[in-house]
Amino acid sequence: MSLAPRAVLVHRRTEYEELLARHGTHGQAAFFLSSRGRPIDEVVRRHERTRQALRDVAASVPLTWRSCQVERADLDRFLFAPEDVVVVVGQDGLVANTAKYLAGQPVVGIDTDPGRNPGVLVRHRCADTAALLRSATAPGDRTEELTMVEAVADDTQRLLALNEIYLGPAGHQTTRYRLGLDGEADPGEPQASSGVLVGTGTGATGWLRSLWLERGGAA
Repeated sequence: MSLAPRAVLVHRRTEYEELLARHGTHGQAAFFLSSRGRPIDEVVRRHERTRQALRDVAASVPLTWRSCQVERADLDRFLFAPEDVVVVVGQDGLVANTAKYLAGQPVVGIDTDPGRNPGVLVRHRCADTAALLRSATAPGDRTEELTMVEAVADDTQRLLALNEIYLGPAGHQTTRYRLGLDGEADPGEPQASSGVLVGTGTGATGWLRSLWLERGGAA
């Protein structure tokens, strides 16, 4: 007998929760923000919207399914299973961060703050969750496959990313290197710059797009 699907709800701490962790109390967090010209009210409202969205998504999981929740900071220690359906509840960046830990599991992106998030990868609303979960496990249902970029170091370490990988020193100093195609005898083209950004089609909406706009389209 096959296992029932498991809905894995991925989320991250809100800005309000991070402020409380750093400053201890609501009052101290409010004082910290006010000293920087920011009211805490909107931060609290976004926190409440995010928590409510997570509750609504959790309530939409079919009763016959298994479910669990994992915080972004714990993703590298979480064991995903083949029968998982991953529901990312939050921002676009959380989808990209989650993707590198997956191996073919379907991902559903739920936008907790429509209008504030770009919604490139979190395209759906909480009310759509139940239908999306059914669709994700339906035989032959259409899904969109996204390409990832992989870097392999000379010590065999692998790095995967859904958006982009930066190749260069951490301090962005000018470095000399060669760019070439794998498997070709040609030594490659010599380059000198602060680094190279290697991106995917998905990444074209993130850092690569910012770079492209900054350079007036000459990226």
